[in-house]
Amino acid sequence: MDETGPAGPLPYEGVWRFTAPAVDASVPQARHAVRDLLTRQGVPVSDDVAHALLLIVSELVTNAVRHAAVLSPVLAVEVAVGPEWVRVAVEDDHPYRPTALETDHGRTGGRGLLLVREVTRETGGACDVAHTASGGKVIWAALPLKHTP
Repeated sequence: MDETGPAGPLPYEGVWRFTAPAVDASVPQARHAVRDLLTRQGVPVSDDVAHALLLIVSELVTNAVRHAAVLSPVLAVEVAVGPEWVRVAVEDDHPYRPTALETDHGRTGGRGLLLVREVTRETGGACDVAHTASGGKVIWAALPLKHTP
């Protein structure tokens, strides 16, 4: 028996996708679904990264509900877990591709993507926005399982 061959995927690796209506109630539901998925699959994610990931899910789903629901009554959340990283993506059918806004202290709201970008950077991850084949967009953030300052 050759034990030097390629190892199979770790038990917690995989991709999971679910859809939700673009309504306010989907924000906490998506956050809880992602948290429960990480727990159920036994993903070895540090507490710092788990908190960051759940904050990112909340922000991205909130943005889809607030800004895309008119053209996209359903949104999709995808969680992908590799051996050393976890990626969350929120997809909607609205064609507008947002950019992270600069901080305007006189204004409330409008800083969700800036927060996502900063939280992602602080954990050593990456994030971006891309168009989908159907003309919508997907906003994703990938974080290392362990926080590396």
